[in-house]
Amino acid sequence: MSEIAEHWIDGEWTGSGTVSESVNPATGAVLGRWADGGEAEARAAIAAARRAFDTSPWSRDRSLRHRALNEMADRFDARAEELGTLVTKENGKKIAEGMLEGGSPGPTLRHTAAQALTEAGISAEVAPGQWFSTYAEPVGVVGIIVPWNSPVALLIRSLAPALSAGNTVAVKMPGQTALVANLVSQIIAEVTSLPRGVVNIFTESGNTGAPYLVASPDVQVISYTGSTTVGRLVAAGGAATLKRMNLELGGKTPMIVFDDADLDTAVPLLAAGITTFAGEFCMTGSRILVQRGVADQVRAHLAGILENVRVGDGLDPETDMGPLIDKADVTRVDGLVQAALAYAKPVVRGGPATDGALAAGAFYRPALLEVEDVTTDLVQKEVFGPVATFEVFDTETDAISRANATEYGLAAGIFTSSINISRRVSREIQAGTIWTNTWAAINDGFAEGGYKQSGIGRLRGPLAITDFQEAKTVVHAIPPFQGLTRCRGVKVRRRLSRTAGGLRSSLSPAPAKPRANRRGRPR
Repeated sequence: MSEIAEHWIDGEWTGSGTVSESVNPATGAVLGRWADGGEAEARAAIAAARRAFDTSPWSRDRSLRHRALNEMADRFDARAEELGTLVTKENGKKIAEGMLEGGSPGPTLRHTAAQALTEAGISAEVAPGQWFSTYAEPVGVVGIIVPWNSPVALLIRSLAPALSAGNTVAVKMPGQTALVANLVSQIIAEVTSLPRGVVNIFTESGNTGAPYLVASPDVQVISYTGSTTVGRLVAAGGAATLKRMNLELGGKTPMIVFDDADLDTAVPLLAAGITTFAGEFCMTGSRILVQRGVADQVRAHLAGILENVRVGDGLDPETDMGPLIDKADVTRVDGLVQAALAYAKPVVRGGPATDGALAAGAFYRPALLEVEDVTTDLVQKEVFGPVATFEVFDTETDAISRANATEYGLAAGIFTSSINISRRVSREIQAGTIWTNTWAAINDGFAEGGYKQSGIGRLRGPLAITDFQEAKTVVHAIPPFQGLTRCRGVKVRRRLSRTAGGLRSSLSPAPAKPRANRRGRPR
């Protein structure tokens, strides 16, 4: 391999005419250099995936897919620590979060490997001699567009079900985490049971390769994770070819705290919901809704935690929250907070952290702003940073109304001691995942995805594979079975004899039962 991190296309390492640098967002130091791709690499990736789909046994061999996905899981497990450390360096997550991501591929891949063997269709004789069967087939080539905030976990979340269904893939990885993309490609390249061209990965910082994936008639499905704004553009771009879309988009997760909640449990989780991954997470708990009876207590406790969050290099085990992805993002987030101060009360102002060694990095201290009007921008728009609103409600109905007041519906959290409140409110909230007395709990056996403008389709769980399949119905008209018949009153039976061409059916008289004489003895 070259010292420059390259693309993995059609079973080979390939470079690009443009070479870019990867920067550590905590220190500003250059981590390495990488081949910066675009449309040419997208074309090559699609062509390789199409050849593999048409010529390899991948699409029809369930056992091969099961074996390859399990081998891939083992390969990722073997390099999980290396992967987690690189995620921390290049993405900015604190080391515990990086290790969580580095260790995430194995379980997801093994779960979907099992689906390769167990997924089945349906069959029924709907009328005498008329059989209907419906079964699933892979769609063909899947284009996967991966974001930088959790590049490993969010790649595997789409890649695993796409491969389990029998598809081949062309993956666009983000330039902000290009070295992580290259390490992921190295791990996948080590999977000996994976046919050449089934997985193809290129990385770009621009915006020519991804649009080509979306527009290409040779790509049947796009799986995109990212903002709602870009998700709409992706859906529009794929409309010309009626491309199937799997979209996991933005969120404004309401965290609803009722008067009867266990605040010792709830408030630390509220703080974690704001600061985990530095708030660069689609399920960030960015709206804190608190019932009036405990609002003062929650406000004071939460403010105390946020004001004492230690920002720093993710490799430092004492760090509570790492940097944003780059300094441009710090400027963007702070601009949104500054604009909100025209109508919101700062409980914790937060802002850029530029003291001492932090000045070299993209650090932002968490912010909490109290608002009343749910139509304001800070409530309605996804910030994608460690910023949350604080909103007070009086009744259960008020809480539900506020929770549903945005165009997003990815997730929500409820904190209460009452199962009745939990069930009633969960039923009314328009969101794909709802937690009670916890946050960010995800399991590969259960669906993940959004309502409203938070996406289309589901990932994880038994539904994930369906976005990457076609359903085919086959009908057979079968003549009635003629295994036993009568010929001129003589009962005969069908006899099979072996011939050079296979088995041949013939008829022969059935042996007659011996007739007994008067003494009961056979004649």
